[in-house]
Amino acid sequence: MFRAPLALSLAFVLTACASGGGSKSPRLEDGARADVALLETTDLHANVLSFDYFKGVVDPTLGFERVATLIRTARSEYPNNFLFDDGDTIQGTALSDYQALAERLPCSQKLATYKAMDVLGYDAGAIGNHEFNYGLDFLAQVTGTPMAVDGVNPQQCQGPTFPLVLTNVYNARDGKPLYRPWLVVEKNITAYTPDGSALSVPLRVGVLGFAPPPILKWDKRNLEGKVTVLGVVEAAQKYLPELRAQKVDLVVAVSHGGLNPSAYTSDMENANWHLAGVEGIDAMLLGHSHDTFPNASNPKSRFNNMAEVDNERGFVRGVPAVMGSFWGKGLGVIKLALERRGNRWQVVKDKSYSEVRPICPKDGECVAPDAEIAKIVDAEHRATIAWVDTAIGQTEFRMSTYFADQGDVSALGVVNAAQREYTEQWIKAERPDLAGIPVLSAAAAFKAGFAGPEDYSDVKPGKVTIKSAADLYLYPNTIAAVKIDGAILKGWLEKAAERFNRLDPASTEAQPLINTRVPTYNFDVIQGRLAYTIDLSRAPGERIVKLEHAGKPVKPDQPFIVSTNNYRASGSGNIPGLDGKNIVMSSETTNRDVIIEWLKAHPKVARSAIEPSPIRFAPLKLKAPATFRTRAGQADVAKANGLNGVRELKDNGDGTATYSFSP
Repeated sequence: MFRAPLALSLAFVLTACASGGGSKSPRLEDGARADVALLETTDLHANVLSFDYFKGVVDPTLGFERVATLIRTARSEYPNNFLFDDGDTIQGTALSDYQALAERLPCSQKLATYKAMDVLGYDAGAIGNHEFNYGLDFLAQVTGTPMAVDGVNPQQCQGPTFPLVLTNVYNARDGKPLYRPWLVVEKNITAYTPDGSALSVPLRVGVLGFAPPPILKWDKRNLEGKVTVLGVVEAAQKYLPELRAQKVDLVVAVSHGGLNPSAYTSDMENANWHLAGVEGIDAMLLGHSHDTFPNASNPKSRFNNMAEVDNERGFVRGVPAVMGSFWGKGLGVIKLALERRGNRWQVVKDKSYSEVRPICPKDGECVAPDAEIAKIVDAEHRATIAWVDTAIGQTEFRMSTYFADQGDVSALGVVNAAQREYTEQWIKAERPDLAGIPVLSAAAAFKAGFAGPEDYSDVKPGKVTIKSAADLYLYPNTIAAVKIDGAILKGWLEKAAERFNRLDPASTEAQPLINTRVPTYNFDVIQGRLAYTIDLSRAPGERIVKLEHAGKPVKPDQPFIVSTNNYRASGSGNIPGLDGKNIVMSSETTNRDVIIEWLKAHPKVARSAIEPSPIRFAPLKLKAPATFRTRAGQADVAKANGLNGVRELKDNGDGTATYSFSP
């Protein structure tokens, strides 16, 4: 395989044939067959090693170094194979932040994540939404893709050895694709004639790649005026004719998004259910949702009852598809059974299927890591550990998110205190016309159990380090502030309260407290002399029954400044009234750096340095408990933080426990 910068308007054909990609193929009769495996990683988020930088310990339940073992095994099973990555690859751990923010990677060096991936020899990769988090200049550098975009260094830098494809994002200056919009990967495969004779023949696989269209909203600061985005379906329809004209045998869509069967819009985040309906797509590699597909063994899988979706064999509207988990927890595999019909290869659907192979098929039983991966990124790994262990202060109390849903602000209160203080100082220096308007701050728990019992923020009393700040604030978002009124504030809190299920006081059966369809990062807790009461017996949109600021009821037209992050300020979360038009502060400073500087300014943080929880729950006389899950053995943490209505009911044996909550 080769890689070289090419004009994006040209065809992109990559050859990976041991015997030469341009050789004339033997003629295949109808009835010839071949099995081909499409292997997928997705949402690696720079989890190169099985290591938790926030806790400083090995975590065998994640990591590309273990997926590498699965890849080698799958290749031995399926000699005819193609390996793709679905994006959200270069951001997500302290390792990535170290190379992007703390000690910017030199142009002459390759990103640690790509160094590891190049060991396995990927055939192609797509671009996800989080690739844009560090800005276009960094993205252009580490992908080795010069871009004629304002603020981007045109220098050719070290990138991965595999090509990247992005079909639906374009340079706003000239309308040309930011990356190659399609490519063709050609490999020799072993096929079998009807009489069983083996032949080595070339297989040409066309590749399209898609990022979620809402990147313009989510990374507005980095992308506004620099790129444009086309809907996933529209982009596929635009480039499929060009790609098919290259006489490809198959077309694979590597699309960083999930499945949403509701009415299609061009800015749909998870548009692949609709992409499957575009004629000419033979297989889809999915991601973004941090989920597994197919996953029929999970009775709670969101895909079980989705229209035209086979969650057992991995088909979406008749198209083979896979979503290979996240953080290096699994490998997606599509086994395509091909048969020669009408002088072309066709997918035999009843003999094709998809599966996700986990690195830990059973609790406590995980595959061994590929030793070569750790060796190749050892220097970067050690440098990252040294960086995150840099001391910046002390804390007198434990900061955790085990009970963030129930109103514990021991962790979020620190985030809100830092954001609010930064914004107040900025207003004083830059916008004195806003002085006198109350400043609030909104924060959500990014780590609250989604990925398992270890996926919580937990900073113990004692030394506070950069690692602690990263534990409190996972993402490299930048701080922003919006000017709103009391009506928008109430709507914001109503949206956050959708995190809870509606409770029926008359029910005699236990009721789940948490609506798991609403991610924890959308449960914003807003502080700043604010107090509000949530009535869980009411319908969504009617739950905030009391809202006060400084002890007085909030009026609908009362002005407020709310400090938050660039995602939320630009409209992420679908909060009524937040669409990016009411931003009054948009800083280059990351929220995490704001927290670090606040911790340095408060070298010994006492509980009195943060406000008490603004959340109250309206008392309900429940006949049966409301239940939720969090890490086992943490009831004392709830009690220490004033949550007297929390009781541990049952240890689930998987690191979690079921708790009861009494509003």
